[in-house]
Formats: sequence, C-alpha cells, structure tokens
Amino acid sequence: MAPDLARRTLELVNIPSPSRDEHRILEYVRHAVSLPVTYATDEALLFATARTGRPLVLLAGHLDTVPAQDNIPGGIENGCVIGLGASDMKGGVAVMIELAGWAAAGPPLACDLAFLFFVREELPVEESALPRVFAEAPAVLDSDLVVVLEPTDNAIHAGCLGNLNATIVFRGESAHSARPWQGLNAIDVAVRGLAQVVDAQPVEVGVGGLTFVEVLSATRIEGGIADNVIPDRVEVRLNYRYAPGREPAEAEQRLRELVGGEVGITSNSPPARVATDSELVERLRRAGDLAIEPKQAWTPVAEFAAQGLDAVNLGPGATRYAHRRDERVEIAELERTFETLLQFVSS
Repeated sequence: MAPDLARRTLELVNIPSPSRDEHRILEYVRHAVSLPVTYATDEALLFATARTGRPLVLLAGHLDTVPAQDNIPGGIENGCVIGLGASDMKGGVAVMIELAGWAAAGPPLACDLAFLFFVREELPVEESALPRVFAEAPAVLDSDLVVVLEPTDNAIHAGCLGNLNATIVFRGESAHSARPWQGLNAIDVAVRGLAQVVDAQPVEVGVGGLTFVEVLSATRIEGGIADNVIPDRVEVRLNYRYAPGREPAEAEQRLRELVGGEVGITSNSPPARVATDSELVERLRRAGDLAIEPKQAWTPVAEFAAQGLDAVNLGPGATRYAHRRDERVEIAELERTFETLLQFVSS
C-alpha cells in the first residue's frame, strides 16, 4: 500500500485548501471515495458502509490547512511526502480514502464503517463545521467510536485539553513621556499584574491513567499609541490549557484567581473525556500494538465527546512537523496507520 498512500497524500497536498477555501479538495474527495455518500454539504462529506447492527466506527478528518509558507506544491523525498498539510492532516485523509476504497470492495468487517471529511478545523471552534453535521447527519451520533486522524506519531492520543482564550486589560493614566509622574503607565501596571501568570508553573493532572499538563501563557500584548505618550491601556491575550475533568466554568474561575485586571473570556473549548475504558479503544490498541498517550492539545475529539461519543486521535503525521514550513509525513507511518486500521476493522 505504501506507493498508493504516498501518491494519494501528494495529490491531496497539491490541492490548496487553506481554511475557508476547501471547495476544490471537497470535490476531489467526493470523487475519490468509493463508498456511498450519505451526507453532503459545502462543509462536510459523510460516506458509510451498510448498517448491519455491528458497532459503528467513524473515521474523521479535516481537509483544511494553515496558510502556505512557500511549501506547496509538495514532493516525495527520502521516504517522506513533503508539503503543506502532509502531517496535519492530509496524510491521515489519504489513509481514510484508501481504507474506504478497500471497504467498498466488500471484505468481511468486524464493524460498520463511516468516513467523515470536514472543513475549517484550523480556525477557532466558533467556526467549526461539526455542529451542523451533528444536527443534519444524526447517523454520526450513533458512532460507538470516533477516530480522528490528527497527527499523533501513530500513538493513540486519548482525551484532550480544554482551550480557554481570554483578554485582560490593565489601565493607567496617559501623560507626556517626559513627565511620566503626571500619569500612570499601564505597562508598569501590566508588568506587576502579570507576575502571577509569568510565575505560574505547569500543573500535572492525572486522568484515566494518563498525565495531562495544565499551562497558562500570555500569547499577545498590545499597548501605547506613540513614543512620547505614557500609555493608559494595555491589553494582553492569555491562553489557558486545562485538563479533562475540569469544567469550563471552573477553568474560567481558576484563570480569574491567577490574574488581576479586567478579564474577558473570548472563547472556551471544553476538554475531551479520556476514553481509555472503551473496549473498542483497547481493540484498536492491540491491532497495532500502539502506545496510549494524553493529547496535550485541543482537537475535534472534544466536539465529538461533547455529543456523548467515545473519541480518540490516531494518525500517521508527526506532531513535530505540524504547521512547519518543512512539514512532512513518513510513508512508512502512512502504511502503519493503514495496516493498523485494516487489522482493527477486519473480521
């Protein structure tokens, strides 16, 4: 399968699909997947085998990428497919397409299969295409296990962190920069107010036998209007990643405890349940002799988990290459993911 997977991945890489501009790759997938399409919009495509009453396994993948960094078109070098989205996550999409082609031939299956391709994953969750899918394609909600083929270095990544973004405003009083004592420098206020953020240490949290790390970071800062004006306002963006088991409201309260100033929550994506107690996850682990690790990030598994579904990440991409200019995926890893899933779903 390796040559076909490499070719398929390269074809996908060479179709530009930055977020909000995925129409060409959607059309490609529509024609590339051999199974019947059961749901189709300009945001998502769902293909499925016939339902038989066996457990339903849904393989899911996003079609969009981050903006290009002079890394398209791609190529094949030294056993890797190189180019925009190769790791995150067109390699995973290639595995899905090839596995769907295999399933369309009618082999004996241990489970029913569905394949969901969707757009706009690389944007804030407020623009997610999945809520519409959940509302209009209720068959998705019958899934006994969802496998999202995000890059995981071929380990099962269980659960995921919550992702809270907030803005904190520090206020002062403007003045001439030659006479700063006549005002109050908002930057000075911010430096003091951010001390607890800067000093906040990562916190390890054990959930389901896995260790997640909660972290708080300042990610942007803006203030001042001119070099000769003492600023009266500084705005700082904060990002708080919190472990499964902590409720979104609890995370917001924890953030407010750590910082002073005016805190405004701009987005709060809940974490995903750790589904390591699922029999299907254990079968998947055995199929490829896979490690199970915590997902130290946020991924769409959280959106599936919020619908009451067991969901994990498993994909051929290397996390260290996601979003990089030299993004790549090893052909051997494409083959390993394919063979693992083939073993998992075969009767």
